[in-house]
Amino acid sequence: MLSPLRNRFGIPGVISVIALVFAMLGGAYAANDSSSGDSKASASAVKKGPRGPRGPKGPAGPAGPQGPAGPAGPAGAKGDTGAQGPEGKQGPQGPQGAAGAAGATGAQGPKGDPWTAGGTLPSEQTETGVWSYIAIEAATFQHLPISFPIPLAAPLGESEVHFINPAGQEVVLGEEGLEEVTSATCLGTAATPSAEPGNLCVYAATLTAPAVMYSGKIVAPSSSLPGTDTAGAVLMGFLTGSTEGRGTWAVTSP
Repeated sequence: MLSPLRNRFGIPGVISVIALVFAMLGGAYAANDSSSGDSKASASAVKKGPRGPRGPKGPAGPAGPQGPAGPAGPAGAKGDTGAQGPEGKQGPQGPQGAAGAAGATGAQGPKGDPWTAGGTLPSEQTETGVWSYIAIEAATFQHLPISFPIPLAAPLGESEVHFINPAGQEVVLGEEGLEEVTSATCLGTAATPSAEPGNLCVYAATLTAPAVMYSGKIVAPSSSLPGTDTAGAVLMGFLTGSTEGRGTWAVTSP
């Protein structure tokens, strides 16, 4: 760029041109700076007037839309269990409920066992038992008790007591002495004793000789007369030697 200027004006000419340029630039700067200072002075020389009264506050603007809910915070730590409070007072008692309806009467049960304690043998009912003896002396009387577990309502007479020997025949005291007859009231055996209503039948299963046992010697304990008491009887026998006997009995109430 300087080569054409140097060739045309030479070194001195170039220097002169540069100096001229700087001189022009310096004048322009000074002029600009002077103009700027005048502006500042003018602005500062202007005095502010008094401030006017403040106007009334304007009305509040409408509420803005609600913002979105923030995220839920973390759960707090579990608190300690509080102390137990005092027991409350008891409330009033409620009214009593109505009584329930009475239930229906149950069906009558079956008839009970007639063999009640303290009672008597019912009509036409039978009870049984056993008897036995051993004799070692000759020419003695043997007394064998027959006890009724359930008392009779009334004692039995002489014609209502019977002795049945091991052959199944009834032994009676006749005009010729002891006789054997077929019994119409003692139809059982020593193994299965029975008696018609209103009778005592004594059955001999074993009776060794010599022994004399007969129905006329079945006596009432209270009177020693032939027959029974309500509680039982006594079987009597005249023994002529060492002997033994055993058997059963049955009594049926009238």
